[in-house]
Amino acid sequence: MEIRKLDQMFEVLASRTKKRLVAAWAIDAHTIEAVAQAVNKGIIEGILVGDEARIKQVCTEHKIDPGLFKIVHCDNDLTAAAKAVDMINAGEGDFLMKGLLSTDRYMRAILNKEKGLMNPGAILSHVTVAEPKTYHKLLIFGDVAIIPLPDLNQKIAITNYLIRVAQLLGIENPKVGLQAASEQTLPKIPSCADAAIIAKMAERGQIKGAMIEGPLGMDLIIDSESAVIKGMKSEVCGDADCILFPNIEAGNAFYKTVVKLLKSDLCAIVMGARVPCVLTSRGDSERSKLYSIALAAMLA
Repeated sequence: MEIRKLDQMFEVLASRTKKRLVAAWAIDAHTIEAVAQAVNKGIIEGILVGDEARIKQVCTEHKIDPGLFKIVHCDNDLTAAAKAVDMINAGEGDFLMKGLLSTDRYMRAILNKEKGLMNPGAILSHVTVAEPKTYHKLLIFGDVAIIPLPDLNQKIAITNYLIRVAQLLGIENPKVGLQAASEQTLPKIPSCADAAIIAKMAERGQIKGAMIEGPLGMDLIIDSESAVIKGMKSEVCGDADCILFPNIEAGNAFYKTVVKLLKSDLCAIVMGARVPCVLTSRGDSERSKLYSIALAAMLA
C-alpha cells in the first residue's frame, strides 16, 4: 500500500504490534496530547519521562487520563534525556521522542559516546515527510536540522535514508531530486558537483532502490512545466518523492516555508541511531508530533 496521505499511516499501524515510545522531558501539552492520541489510536504504548507532578497537572488541565502512560519521574530535562536513552538501551522502549527540551540537549543524549544510541561510524540525519497542499503527493526531504554542510559521504547516507523512508511508505522505486543552484554540472559549485556524482553512482547501481536525478534546481524538482520550458527530460522532474538539500539553510528554509506559508502537515524523525528518534520543533503542532510518532513507530 502506497501511503499518499499522512493519516494513512494509522491504518497501516493498526494491524501491527504496538511499539513502546519513550518521550524525554514530556511535560508540555503538545507532547502529552500527541502521545495520548497515539495511545488511544492503539498504535503505541507511551512512556513519559519528566517531572511527574507537572505531567499530571497538564493531564488534569487538558482532561487526559494519566493512566494512559507509564510515568518515569525526573527532576530536569538533562536527567530526563539521559534516562530516556538509558531505557532504550535497556530494551524498555522501541523509539525515542523529544519533549520540551532543546534540540541540543536531546541530541547530546543520543550522541553520548558511552551511553548514547550511536553505533561507531554511523551518520545521524534528519528526515521530514510533508503533505504540501499544493503538491500531488507526499514529499520526503532532508537534512533540515542536523548536518549544517554535509560532505559527499553524508549526502549519500542522507539519500539512502530518504529512500528507506519512501519505501517504508510503500513507494517501491522513489524518485529523488538532488537540489542545487543549477541543473548544470558546474564543478565550482559543490552542490552541483556532488549531485552529479550521486546521480552517476545511482546509475551504476552503487545506490539502489530509487530513480535519482541531479543536479536540479528546485523548480525542476517540483514543477513539470518548468522542466518542459527548460527542455529537461526526466521522470523525476515535477514528480519527485524525495529531495536531498545541499545544506541546512536550503533545507530549513524549505521546511519553514512548507509549515508556515503553505500550512502543511508534516512529520520528522532522526535516522542513523540504533532506534528512530522523533525530532520536531518545540513550536510544532500537536498533529505534527502525532504524525512523527506514527512515522517512527513504522520504522521501529
